[in-house]
Amino acid sequence: MNETLLVQNIHSYYGKSHILFGVDFSVKKGETFCLMGRNGAGKTTTFKSIVMLVPPKEGKVIFNGKEINGLKPYHAARLGIGLVPEDRRIFGDLSVKDNLLLGTSSGRHGYWNLEQIYTYFPILLDYQDKQAGTMSGGEQQMLTIARTLMGNPEILLLDEPTEGLSPVMVKVLKDLVLKIKEMGTTILLSEQNIKFCMAVADRVVIIDKGHIVYEADAETFRQDDDVKKKYLAV
Repeated sequence: MNETLLVQNIHSYYGKSHILFGVDFSVKKGETFCLMGRNGAGKTTTFKSIVMLVPPKEGKVIFNGKEINGLKPYHAARLGIGLVPEDRRIFGDLSVKDNLLLGTSSGRHGYWNLEQIYTYFPILLDYQDKQAGTMSGGEQQMLTIARTLMGNPEILLLDEPTEGLSPVMVKVLKDLVLKIKEMGTTILLSEQNIKFCMAVADRVVIIDKGHIVYEADAETFRQDDDVKKKYLAV
């Protein structure tokens, strides 16, 4: 099976507010797939629907050939879906090391452990005994990604990872995402930063007002200025 993740015609709500309208796309094994759109377009809701934090009321989410609708979010994590949330959600009063250890997932084993994390994220080794809440925004973003990798996910969902980061940290993050991709991890990325997306993505979809309005390979999207202007205000 070539697809790691299938999102099929999902409709999701916050209370009575209809947010996603028939969102439909697939992510192939080993690729980096970028979901783009303006603020409020439905990117974060799509991610929350995939991991069942906001379970779709219609449609299906299929991971490795298995429908996961109705599962609890922690079950999705144990299956191998790792979410790096937009708001990071670190435990500020705990040490960096303790935050990392909280990322381990019952029953999942693989490449990522503390030793490998410290190899790829040397700053986290330097800060392992430091309270996580005292780190800068960029450092906290690295910690959040590393904590998710500690669960050895098969697919990594990165929700707006460059938001609020300095240009230097965006470059660090770009290099890190490319390294993770080289290791064979499937990546689903939510972004507004077109340059960042183009540097890492294989394919792109655009969501607008809860609808998927565009899908193309990254090179086709790179050359489509009309689409960028219409949906991304570029």
